Amino acid sequence: MLEEVFKFLNLRELRKKILFTFFIFLIFRISAHVPLPGVNLVALRDLFSRNAFFGLFDLFSGGALQNFSVVALGLNPYINASIILQLLTMVIPSLEALSKEGEYGREKINQYTRLLTVPLSLFQAYATYFLLNRQGIVDTLPPIKLVALTLALTAGTVFLVWLGELLTEKGIGNGISMLIFAGIVSSYPQLFGQTLQTINSENISNIFILAVLAILLVAGIVFVNEAVREIPIQYARRVRGGKQMGGSETHLPLRVNSAGVIPIIFAVSLTLLPSLVSQYLKNIPNSKVVDLANLLANVFNPNSISYNVIYFLLVVGFTYFYTAVTFNPDKVAEDIKKYGGFIPGIRPGRSTSEYLNNVLTRITLAGAFFLGLMAILPSIGQNITQVNTVTLGGTGILIVVSVVIEVIKQAQSLSLMSDYETFLK
Repeated sequence: MLEEVFKFLNLRELRKKILFTFFIFLIFRISAHVPLPGVNLVALRDLFSRNAFFGLFDLFSGGALQNFSVVALGLNPYINASIILQLLTMVIPSLEALSKEGEYGREKINQYTRLLTVPLSLFQAYATYFLLNRQGIVDTLPPIKLVALTLALTAGTVFLVWLGELLTEKGIGNGISMLIFAGIVSSYPQLFGQTLQTINSENISNIFILAVLAILLVAGIVFVNEAVREIPIQYARRVRGGKQMGGSETHLPLRVNSAGVIPIIFAVSLTLLPSLVSQYLKNIPNSKVVDLANLLANVFNPNSISYNVIYFLLVVGFTYFYTAVTFNPDKVAEDIKKYGGFIPGIRPGRSTSEYLNNVLTRITLAGAFFLGLMAILPSIGQNITQVNTVTLGGTGILIVVSVVIEVIKQAQSLSLMSDYETFLK
């Protein structure tokens, strides 16, 4: 293991990417501690310690919301914009056609996502101000200062999106996922410290149970992320110009969890929205609206059974959705047929597409249910052990482990490319 690490560090290109990634992390963490004026930080932190919704929201901002910094909104508006564009791609023919145009199509959709992020950030910035103002944490601001505050929070989100794209281009890993990873990891020392303070002779066995569950959770995520179903592909022998071509045999790897960490991020973003809306509706002077707000707050309380059921179903649904977006059985079957390949026992063309779709549906079911179970397992563990300080850690562990695996794979790819270049020289 150590030899592998030293081998990675000896690669000049990889070292540059790692150093650039840490540089971006440093900028992100500094930004998370640049507070905006007019906020009672003591009261704000007290609210976060008492409110599970705000605690979960702050988890993905890396503590920036608790500090009410310029990047307090985090990447949530961008993630919500990505979800909306993905859904629109499925229902608007022009966007669907654009998504199939390769690199150009992806770049255009990314541009639309960035543009949509701005109005979503403006709305979320005002909603955050409104909620905190009703709690007496943020001063009532005149229109000009309110506009300045809203624009500052929006600019913070746009800045993080730019950092994420810069990190994707020049750093290691997916930039957006890496920034979310950095925000989650930065909260772990505080969570561990709070957990250690709660240890006594009465609950030490519960702490041990929670630690075992965490280890099983990490092991399960690694196992599922690495699991693949290999579909055998054979290529017929052909003779061209007196030369024999083809006749080889290979395989098509179908991952059990081909969607990676994206379904979890999407699911968390959607489960946060109803709670945010409920906090807003509670202040409207209408009894029916207040009743609706209380219903939403109870249903989407992170400690409730309904929240965990909805969270589980959203993870499963988004796993299927994202897999369907990223893997097109018709196109794969057409490519196999184009190059003279076939799956043994399956006719090329439509039959191959149906076979791939059936296999992918079955293995994705296993991966989706596993991800959903892993997402709610920490809540189950918290109810069993009554250790409240790490209630929010499960979603974070899912994202952290998945991102680490992706980074390791990218590092291995760079190492392999370096070995090939050395061999060619």
